[in-house]
Amino acid sequence: MTKRNVIIGFLGTQLDSGDGPGRWEKWRPTVSLGMHEDFIAHRIELLLDERRYAKLLKRVVDDLAQVAPETQVRVHDTRLDDPWDFESVYACVHDFCENYPFDVDHEEYFLHITTGTHVVQICLFLVAESRRFPGRLLQASPPRKQTAGDPGSFNLIDLDLSKYDRIAQRFAREQQEDRAFLKSGIATRNPAFNRLIEEIEVVAIRSNAPILLMGPTGAGKSQLARRVFELKKLKHQLPGGFVEVNCATLRGDGAMSALFGHVKGAYTGAGSDRAGLLRSAHRGLLFLDEIGELGPDEQAMLLRALEDKRFLPVGGDRETESDFQLIAGTNRDLGQRVAEGRFRDDLYARLNLWTFQLPGLAQRREDLEPNLDYELDRHARAQNQRVMFNREARDAYLRFATSPEASWHGNFRDLGASVMRMATFATAGRIQREAVDDEIARLRRLWRPSGEGADALVALLGEAAADVDRFDAVQLRDVVAVCRRSRSLSEAGRELFAASRAKRTSTNDADRLRKYLARFGLDFDRVSRG
Repeated sequence: MTKRNVIIGFLGTQLDSGDGPGRWEKWRPTVSLGMHEDFIAHRIELLLDERRYAKLLKRVVDDLAQVAPETQVRVHDTRLDDPWDFESVYACVHDFCENYPFDVDHEEYFLHITTGTHVVQICLFLVAESRRFPGRLLQASPPRKQTAGDPGSFNLIDLDLSKYDRIAQRFAREQQEDRAFLKSGIATRNPAFNRLIEEIEVVAIRSNAPILLMGPTGAGKSQLARRVFELKKLKHQLPGGFVEVNCATLRGDGAMSALFGHVKGAYTGAGSDRAGLLRSAHRGLLFLDEIGELGPDEQAMLLRALEDKRFLPVGGDRETESDFQLIAGTNRDLGQRVAEGRFRDDLYARLNLWTFQLPGLAQRREDLEPNLDYELDRHARAQNQRVMFNREARDAYLRFATSPEASWHGNFRDLGASVMRMATFATAGRIQREAVDDEIARLRRLWRPSGEGADALVALLGEAAADVDRFDAVQLRDVVAVCRRSRSLSEAGRELFAASRAKRTSTNDADRLRKYLARFGLDFDRVSRG
């Protein structure tokens, strides 16, 4: 069964106008819809303000009846006080589509986008693109030379981009390029991290809400925030600049002034006005690293600035405006700090809309090799000299770097510093095995636990630490810590087995501890020396 064609559009108060016999010499888009031999308009739904355009409406309806008696015209009285006001026009179009009894099984629908203001045409496009309107766009065009009876031409536009392979491929390619841009061009292999970047790319492009980046120090929060800014800059979404501050460096009275500015004479030493970081970030991006270190007063002011885009400079009585996007970074558990009363729950709720947990380098060991290449490239750009590993040296370094022994406490800061050291000592632009061995020894010393560190087992057992079950590892670390602060095997045994001693008739805590350590190939002297 052939479906009926239904066209929905606004009456053109200018293009559809005309009176007297001369009107037939003029191309009128709505009237032309009924004049095409190869396209029958079974029904036209006309939207207009009948109060103002009743006479024009009658003329158009009568002329349509004359040229296309089979076309039914239905009128919808649309009260638009300002057809250039985007909010009211979109609400009108949206409500019409929501309430219209579409019958897609029996009717084909078209939105006529030739008539109406530019705002009207944009809103028609948006409801079609969002799939609130189950049909296609119809664009009518006048003939090259207007003559009586010439309906011109029309073009049907289907916004289902999945049908257009080249467009779909282009969008997919641009999306991949954006994600590679956020990763600084590093071909990361960790699936969880790659999914994280995909989510951040979507949020960065589509949202201006605050973003919270959580993760350990050196995990790349600052670099990622800057890449988000540069991506939005490329998309012409942020005309302003990038402003970065580590909140841990803001202390005392200077914290409020640094963030929110001050007026001249606000306090001793305030010899002139100061804009402050929030004002400097107007229409740009503000990155507040270690936001968990902000004091309660700064948190309250920041919350108001986020919600109202306004705040008072220190010592001022006139508010300052600043419309910025915020990215916050922290290596703290802000939820825990809220529970402890050290961070405002309302500010945390405001920041927690888009929260992303960046993994440390130790959780992304498969990404060490591509990041190693990135650090070598970065060193080459900075020093204008290319340095490479020889094969044996590269393999040795990667074996260590990806092993459980490498804790990467400082994450990418440790990796960058490590590469810089090896590149500095490279001979004739080549990093040799000897330089790698020296660097591995240096990193072992750097990561050597001071006593109760999480990697005490690695220092004692080496690669065998990876074979210890996690339950046993928790207990063994505590035993090692007690041994290191005890003067003798007996003293350590008494502390470790104090709770169970009273329940036994005979005790030999030292022997019990000796046997426990022996299970892991350890003895008290070795453990206590560290």
